Amino acid sequence: MHISVLFLFFLLHTVLAAPLSANETERRSCGNDVSEDDARSFEEQFRIDLSNASRNDTDFGLDRVAPISVVWHVVYATAPTTVGNLPDSAISSSISAMNSHYAGSGFSFTLSRVTRTQNPYWFYYADQDTGAETSMKNALHVGGRNVLNVYTVGVGNGFLGYAVFPWKWSYKDGVVILYSSVPGGANTNYNQGKTLTHEVGHWLGLYHVFQGNACSGSGDYVNDTPPQQTSTSGCPSYKDTCAGGGPDSIHNYMDYSYDSCMNQFTPGQISRAKMMAELYRGIS
Repeated sequence: MHISVLFLFFLLHTVLAAPLSANETERRSCGNDVSEDDARSFEEQFRIDLSNASRNDTDFGLDRVAPISVVWHVVYATAPTTVGNLPDSAISSSISAMNSHYAGSGFSFTLSRVTRTQNPYWFYYADQDTGAETSMKNALHVGGRNVLNVYTVGVGNGFLGYAVFPWKWSYKDGVVILYSSVPGGANTNYNQGKTLTHEVGHWLGLYHVFQGNACSGSGDYVNDTPPQQTSTSGCPSYKDTCAGGGPDSIHNYMDYSYDSCMNQFTPGQISRAKMMAELYRGIS
């Protein structure tokens, strides 16, 4: 008796690597943790690049920049249902939500194209730094460093998403998010579209507000975010992990709080994102 390759694939997937169900609550996590050594090394290079461009960090404020073109890649699974095949309305809602989250920053986003690809291997296994991620992006990525490629997939593994920092641009550029984290999605506590906003923050060059997980040092290299030793879970009424430096940024889009808790970037974060966008993505 011959068993189809496709049947074997789904049998293996079910037994060994079944993902979290779409409505299972996860603690927010993303794949953009950066070691202190790597962050320090990049920041040294960034200062050199800024100087070579004859710019300084006071040149970037809240002025508007050109709208950022978004290409959205819907990757979905096969039988028994087309899991992950987001409707156009969910994509439009995501862009609208992101624009509202970045309102006042000078950044705006315009949907230019949607692609749809049925590929269960990419859908379930396109985790960060995997063969599935490489093959998916190699096949689907569109445009240059100034085009935001968004990929929605079903891989969980504790991550709601991950992004490529602007100084690491390649064909693997872009943002990958869990499909059920879009506005109205089934991922409880993380379904207001703020996973996308968080990951785009990384795409624009922002670290987590708890970068370095310490009360000393440079933290996230932004002057107006208080030192923060740990990520935030849920939506506490107050949290202060570094006494004397100000309360933790529990409402900041670059923390790990519930979507309902997130509502702000700081002016310093926006200034940094503007610098990164211009220097490394040609967005101004």
